[in-house]
Amino acid sequence: MAWQQWAPYVSVAERRRRALRKMEALRKKGVDIQPIEIRGRKIATTFWGEAWCNHLESFSDYENRLPRGRTYVRNGSVCHLAIAKGAIEAKVSGSTLYNVRIRIKTLPGKKWQAVKRQCSGKIGSLIELLQGRLSDNIMEAVTDRANGLFPLPGEISLGCNCPDWAVMCKHVAAVLYGVGARLDHKPELLFTLRGVDHEELIDADAEAAVSAATTKGKSKRLDTDDLSAVFGIDVAASNADRPLPAAPKKKVKKKAVPKRTKKKGAAKGTSKRKASKKKATAKQTAKQGHAKGAAGKTSKKKPAKKVPRKAVKKKTVKKKAAKKSAPKKRAAKKTAKK
Repeated sequence: MAWQQWAPYVSVAERRRRALRKMEALRKKGVDIQPIEIRGRKIATTFWGEAWCNHLESFSDYENRLPRGRTYVRNGSVCHLAIAKGAIEAKVSGSTLYNVRIRIKTLPGKKWQAVKRQCSGKIGSLIELLQGRLSDNIMEAVTDRANGLFPLPGEISLGCNCPDWAVMCKHVAAVLYGVGARLDHKPELLFTLRGVDHEELIDADAEAAVSAATTKGKSKRLDTDDLSAVFGIDVAASNADRPLPAAPKKKVKKKAVPKRTKKKGAAKGTSKRKASKKKATAKQTAKQGHAKGAAGKTSKKKPAKKVPRKAVKKKTVKKKAAKKSAPKKRAAKKTAKK
């Protein structure tokens, strides 16, 4: 292509179609695509977004290039914009898809401490901070051009792979306006971009509120020791200064059981047990002895002598004769008595 010739014109609709195809291809590869979508003519509508855009437009260095960036961001040319700590990465559709990378220095520690001191005790909640519904003094401290959260031109380094020789091309300007549109929905990204934690403002505010409450609650009266040192008199402490007596603890009465009875009962129980055991052992030994004696007697008995039959018959005859003569003797005794 000769120097005098221009590239063929490509309509905005065709550029967007090409850019969408490339974005879909990147999304399939796993890239998180975050496009900037503007509804209406206004780029930013909330406090944080408008404050960012006004901050950019206040620099004369950017005055000539920013208008072209507004048209680009309005027609949806910013296909992707990601904000991280100290960096902004974007893809902008032009005659082709351009890569934009913006470096922003993190907020110095001294400046951040100064912002926290100015905001301490004046921030109601984190929601109010992010929605920009705080007092003008707080918002001025946060969005101050020199000492606030917004970066200065010397803290910003711009880069784009388009053939434009200018430091800020229209693609970079579109990305900077896109940051303002992104802050409409996620204002905490401004703190992420500057490398600070927005919750520290709420913590500092809570600490200031606690310290103020404790100082208000302190008594302004002099202690009794100070009064006695001033006047040289022993001053008795008032009832208010005296510590409250501790509440008496309720004593639970326990049923007193005399130790002797316990011991006697225990002794009786043990003695009975011992006696029963002794009896059981004695019975067992006696049984064993009887069994041995019976076994010994049976073994030692001599065989009985045989009695002749004639002697047995004589004994039986005598017994029968005695039985028969017994009633006669009784009758004779009765008669003799009469």
